[in-house]
Amino acid sequence: MDFIFELLIAIHIIIGGIFILVGSFGMLKLPDLMSRLHAPTKATTLGVGGALMASMIFFFYRNQTIFVHEVLITLFLFLTAPVTAHFIAKAHLHLNRDQKSTLPSTNRPKGWSTFDAAGGD
Repeated sequence: MDFIFELLIAIHIIIGGIFILVGSFGMLKLPDLMSRLHAPTKATTLGVGGALMASMIFFFYRNQTIFVHEVLITLFLFLTAPVTAHFIAKAHLHLNRDQKSTLPSTNRPKGWSTFDAAGGD
């Protein structure tokens, strides 16, 4: 294998591993759910994306074709992680209604859409 491709694969694996490590550390050490939610949805998603990029580079070099498997996994990962984090955050807000007063102001007549009706009064 050419040195350039080996270097690209190694760089993607190392950067992906660093992101996964930072995301895992953040998930363990951050104080509350809303803070911990940020670590796996951002850092770990980029870490797995780096590993998938390394896999795509390796198989492209080996077979001279792009396989759809890695592209679909990457697309699925980058679409589902933010949606899942959004649902978890909404569920957390509804389960902990006593924290409503600690939310920042929206500077609008209505407050957060999670708690207030969108239409009229």
